[in-house]
Amino acid sequence: MRIRGVVFDMDGTLVSQELDFEAIRREIAVPTVTPLLEAALDPQRRERAELILEYHERGAAERAELFDGVRDFITHLDHRQVRRAVLTRNSRWAAGTVLKRVGLTFDPVLAREDAPPKPEPDGILRICAAWGLLPSEILMIGDYIYDVDAGRRAGAQTALVTHGRDWPFAHLANVTFPNFRELPDRWEEWFVD
Repeated sequence: MRIRGVVFDMDGTLVSQELDFEAIRREIAVPTVTPLLEAALDPQRRERAELILEYHERGAAERAELFDGVRDFITHLDHRQVRRAVLTRNSRWAAGTVLKRVGLTFDPVLAREDAPPKPEPDGILRICAAWGLLPSEILMIGDYIYDVDAGRRAGAQTALVTHGRDWPFAHLANVTFPNFRELPDRWEEWFVD
């Protein structure tokens, strides 16, 4: 099936950001590896946690750098008239700041204020509805299990960019690739006109 739209995760996929999630967890006082957005906190602690996360995201957004090869891949998609969106667990402010900093535009850009965070599939399904495409015509590209899970749950194809990491869940993605300079041959089949 031809891929007609690509939904990208942002942080860790398109851009490198200096976010130390374990340090953020320590500051919020939640156990290690606890998903930050899903942590069970009372309202007062939740408010404090959101402020801490926002503080760290703002700093990282202002220093974000585009991964090598991303701009060429985006150009490749544009030449094939493949739609592109961003679905991120970051705040709307952070997403806008990062994308402006690296000079990329996507339509739409959905942040945690806009849809339940990945691994929930809602954001991908909203993007499909906005584009008038079936989930099977979408490729979700991310760097973590949340991205793969969200794509699979939505019924989309999934791709995991590893950036040199050896993830135990990599086999769950339809395609795994090391970076945007070393793309799998299979992609040409997906993007054929």
